Amino acid sequence: MRREKRIVELPGRPALEIIDQGYPNGTPLVLLHGVTDSCRSFDLAMKYFPQTVRAISVSHRGHGGSDKPENGYTSSEYAKDLLALLDFLGLEAPVIAGHSMGSMTASRFAFENPGRVSGLALISAFGTFADKVGIREFLEQGILPLEDPIDPAFVREFQESTFSRPIPEHFFETIVGESLKVPARIWKAACSSFFDDDVFGQLSGIKARALLIWGDEDAYSSRSDQEILLDAIRGSRLKIYQGTGHAPHWEEPERFARDVVNFVTTVEVTKKIETEAVGVV
Repeated sequence: MRREKRIVELPGRPALEIIDQGYPNGTPLVLLHGVTDSCRSFDLAMKYFPQTVRAISVSHRGHGGSDKPENGYTSSEYAKDLLALLDFLGLEAPVIAGHSMGSMTASRFAFENPGRVSGLALISAFGTFADKVGIREFLEQGILPLEDPIDPAFVREFQESTFSRPIPEHFFETIVGESLKVPARIWKAACSSFFDDDVFGQLSGIKARALLIWGDEDAYSSRSDQEILLDAIRGSRLKIYQGTGHAPHWEEPERFARDVVNFVTTVEVTKKIETEAVGVV
């Protein structure tokens, strides 16, 4: 299977690290990771994707091997980076899948660029941060005091808190290593931005078809978050993974891949039918 990892130099934006897999002319699927993860976040699931899906996993600015500018760690700037990447790659309207922080980027992008997204897969997504007392405490007590170099034990504890089922040890070491690439200033900036983000007020403006994937043992996003998203995004539907935490793509990668690929296929078929109907009219 074709799989290429490279750095993409974007005009006027930070260079972004991507993994580009599948046929170049396959149905495009863009994958956006959570905070301090990277394009490697979807490795376990991507091996189950068919080559007919061109899966492009992206490291946000400040993460993985992407550029690490002094500022811009908000969903608004991530979405602008994404638009520049799609333009560079010549992708008109892919399906965009975002996990946790990546779901906020995906939602903002869909609202601001409705013609550039065919569908949204929102994984362990948030509907609000107004009620996230525990996350705010973690930010204030665990994240804001961080200094470089970050203690690997802290990163391990943080990443372990995101899953409920066992994941392969070699992959766990990979994600810990990727998180250790993120400087303390970016941990602080990215996590602090969650509480100031206005993306949640824009959810009802999203027109794209949406699939929500959520584990019922998620320690960060809640069932009420999923209900907010279901109510706000017209036509969205929810798949609940029993006994799964905040990282369904790590804990149940084969099922996750199947659900996302089925969603991509449904979106593609629907788009084709709608295009043909317009042609008939």
